[in-house]
Amino acid sequence: MVFASITFLYYFLPMFLILYFIVPKKYKNIILLIFSIIFYFYGEPKYILLMLIEVLFSYYMTLYIEKNKSKILLGVTISFHIFLFCVFKYLNFLITNINSIFSGNIPLLNIVLPIGISFYTFQIISYEVDVYKGKINASKSLINYMTYVFLFPQLIAGPIVRYESVNKELKRRNFSFESFSYGVNRFIIGLFKKVVIANNIGELCNILTSSNEVSVLLYWILGISYMLQIYFDFSGYSDIAIGIGRMIGFKFPENFNYPYIAISVTDFWRRWHMTLSSWFRDYVYIPLGGNKVSSLKHIRNILVVWGLTGLWHGASWNFIIWGLYFGIILIVEKYFLKNILDKLPKIIRNIYTLFIVMISFIIFSSDNINSAFVVIKGLFSFGSLDFSNDFIIYYVRSYVVILISGLVLSTPLIKNIISKLKENKILNYIINFLEVIVIVLIIIVITSMLIDSSYNPFLYFRF
Repeated sequence: MVFASITFLYYFLPMFLILYFIVPKKYKNIILLIFSIIFYFYGEPKYILLMLIEVLFSYYMTLYIEKNKSKILLGVTISFHIFLFCVFKYLNFLITNINSIFSGNIPLLNIVLPIGISFYTFQIISYEVDVYKGKINASKSLINYMTYVFLFPQLIAGPIVRYESVNKELKRRNFSFESFSYGVNRFIIGLFKKVVIANNIGELCNILTSSNEVSVLLYWILGISYMLQIYFDFSGYSDIAIGIGRMIGFKFPENFNYPYIAISVTDFWRRWHMTLSSWFRDYVYIPLGGNKVSSLKHIRNILVVWGLTGLWHGASWNFIIWGLYFGIILIVEKYFLKNILDKLPKIIRNIYTLFIVMISFIIFSSDNINSAFVVIKGLFSFGSLDFSNDFIIYYVRSYVVILISGLVLSTPLIKNIISKLKENKILNYIINFLEVIVIVLIIIVITSMLIDSSYNPFLYFRF
């Protein structure tokens, strides 16, 4: 089930919230779990059993792990999850590459990637490791643990929520109108990012990639559009998840912090998909030795983490190259560029970062490496290609409002202006009143767009 859909907005979510708030506190997790299972079953009915098996296996094995402090049991348990994860996500990729290298004819398996497997697998593993290390106690309630894994607001595409961050809230959640109101606002903002910004820019990306009337300007607009679509699609999803969580008493971790104002690639990854970055830091990078090793091993650790980060995103060479690309850039920044970058004006550092990130998302968004190379080459094809033509001018004019809106809203400019104005009591009352009107108008616009549009994917569903 997609959040940005009429089914979710006007049927599933209202029914859930009504039942959730009318039942006594001791039954709220049961209602949340039932609706979370229905939510997953609606989108992936044939793999609900797989997820139930993984959750039950994890629950009982972790109780034994906590009792016996057995590293062997921990290794067996984690290996089980990784095995299933790799079978569903990478087996066909492996077969395809074996066939390509050895001119083989091994048939591909009829395997469909289970929705959200990349996210819930990481959540389960983090729970098991944290119990083994004594950071948290194993859940004695199967219902609470199942609720944690199945939690529908963040089940499909994150943020990656660790058990320790919601442990107390799974047992007891306090309701307040202020928190609920904040959750509604955050939810609507996420929908706006997704439906109004990401979907429209995604349509522009499809138009440009399918055109034969190429120009240098087309490739630059396409690169910028990829950046905006991916950011608003994924951060919109995270806002929706965080918003629903706040409505029902959970405080999920933030996943984005205006990454496009970053002044280095290192800074960018402190702001982009923060729950994934911190997961790899804590469960891969630090166990490998982190930066408390020799320079050579440190470089190895960075490349391993970023190779795995790319592979996590998808079973394709362009994702692996995308991850290693960032790993190499981060190594270069740390060992060679840091002192130089620190001396440059922030605007230059930001432009440098945005260019590096744009190239990365061209690789990320392309169907294959050859397609990515065509776009990257096109950015610099001055002389061999026209700089502009009537085709790209027409579509820039058609999408100029949405592109400028995306560029502005990807920065904290509007947020900072509103916060400054709210320091005045009279303006604060006026803005609070206007916010209600704006929220209602956004809901109307989103609803009409969802009814009229057939283009409504969440990009991170495929991960």
